Amino acid sequence: MTGGHWRDRPAQVGPLAPPEDVPEWLRDLVAATASLDATAFTRVTPPPVGVPRPAAVLILFGDRPDGPDVLLLRRAETLPAHPGQVAFPGGAAEAADTGPVDTALREAAEETGVVPESVLPLALLPEVYVPVSRFVVSPVLGYWHTPGPVAPVDPGETAAVARVPIAHLADPANRFRVRHSSGYVGPAFAAPGMLVWGFTAGLLSGVLTLGGWERPWDETDVRDLHVALRMT
Repeated sequence: MTGGHWRDRPAQVGPLAPPEDVPEWLRDLVAATASLDATAFTRVTPPPVGVPRPAAVLILFGDRPDGPDVLLLRRAETLPAHPGQVAFPGGAAEAADTGPVDTALREAAEETGVVPESVLPLALLPEVYVPVSRFVVSPVLGYWHTPGPVAPVDPGETAAVARVPIAHLADPANRFRVRHSSGYVGPAFAAPGMLVWGFTAGLLSGVLTLGGWERPWDETDVRDLHVALRMT
């Protein structure tokens, strides 16, 4: 994992696609990215002094007859960092990457088999520093206009790939908060065979709000992380 040169210049934050190219059900979300800061998504910790480690993730929305969904993956249990956790496709920038969109699409292809040409980049969210991994992450919103098959490309990195319905994630029955032994308390989602928490859940929670999909849920329901993991 090496730092990409696109960190040397500011990235455009906000919409990337013309409004007429954005599906109607995604327009409110994309429009809302025009004036955001990282506090809309997760706790903000400033990066340490020095050159930050750039990374990007792809928040990829698809549209099926039964409603829209988002692409998630579960990391392999053998990975040294974040083993078994649910995440968006993404990873560290490489020197050849031209920007966060390029990084996010490349990583999605390497991890899940998503064809980059099948994705319309919609918007770039404010970058967020993740203290655990020491990455400064740029989340990229994308629309999967020509969906194709997805699966773990390298089982040593990715254990599972799933298209999770937005309606399932927005269902109050599938939302709660988790408490980590470190004292961290944050949003979580129960998905089929998956527990989404941490950085990814923070982004998902913010996206549901901005997209107008959030439904009232019990924010006082706080579960110990190890208990919540056993329930998936």
